[in-house]
Amino acid sequence: MEYSAHQIASLINGEIIGNPQVTVNNLSKIEDGSPGTLSFLGNPKYEDYIYKTMASIVIVNKDFVPKNEVETTLIKVDNAHKAFAKLLDAYNTKTNGLHGIEQPCHIAPTATIGNNSALAAFVYVSHRAQIGKNCKIYSNVSIGNDVIIGNDVIIHPGVKIYQKCIIGDRTIIHANAVIGSDGFGFTKNDDGSYTKVAQIGNVVIEEDVEIGANTTIDSATLGSTIIHKGVKLDNQIQIAHNVEIGEHTAIAAQVGISGSTKIGKRCSIGGKAGITGHLDIADDVCIGAGSGVAKSILTPGTTVLGAPAQELSETRKIWVSQKKLPEMVEKLNQLERELETLRKQMAENK
Repeated sequence: MEYSAHQIASLINGEIIGNPQVTVNNLSKIEDGSPGTLSFLGNPKYEDYIYKTMASIVIVNKDFVPKNEVETTLIKVDNAHKAFAKLLDAYNTKTNGLHGIEQPCHIAPTATIGNNSALAAFVYVSHRAQIGKNCKIYSNVSIGNDVIIGNDVIIHPGVKIYQKCIIGDRTIIHANAVIGSDGFGFTKNDDGSYTKVAQIGNVVIEEDVEIGANTTIDSATLGSTIIHKGVKLDNQIQIAHNVEIGEHTAIAAQVGISGSTKIGKRCSIGGKAGITGHLDIADDVCIGAGSGVAKSILTPGTTVLGAPAQELSETRKIWVSQKKLPEMVEKLNQLERELETLRKQMAENK
């Protein structure tokens, strides 16, 4: 389907510089632009591409002033990134449409499904599960007993949601994520073997959360593992039982959070960071990639880095010192040689 520059500008409240009738039917990166595609320029370091791109339309910021002639049609907006994201969302909705209930599906007679929700083939909905309005649930999703799913939720293929979990409005769960699997709870016996402790809690996910592919969120032993509203989780994250993550916190891939740790609001956690159990992390804390957090961070707005994680200024001092280690070792070896020479001289003079 083709869209004109005029139609696109109307959607994103933009100003057209060029031909308002030019049309596009696909999207492209600015460096790979081809005729009939729409792209955007948000980062100044890519500006050179706008003078040679073949894209028919490029979205730019209002303050963009070309240094050379631009042949493509421009649409100027307040924020090119946000405008392009809005168009991507609209494009994704149109190209990944799902309507009705495909067959085969299994829907328990005690389950309820809200108006205008769509289920792809091979979805399994268990007893007393509740699915809200305008949801899209893709193939091979399993929804356990007594699960409650809000409105406008999107659940991608292969997701497993265990019994009694609660999913808030407008949440997006990507492929093969597991919500509500057993927490890692065992007691050690006298002979060194382990006995499993039943995990009878659930997971509560509030509204506007996004959960990446292959991420696992464990059920609480008692009570709930809680993901508060607006949280964004990347792919391949492990969140253990009874963890609580505050509003609008963002966590990158391969992070592991151990049981009963409480993460504050608006925190940022870099990839491959590890956080031990039973800790408290204050609001607005930034944890750098690869960090190992072994103690609570109680001061809001703190930035930590390293393993073990320390405040950023301390970690930088350590890194500077580490760079000097070869030089320091050589100096130490030289001092030892000089000391040995002095000892020999003193022994000879006795």
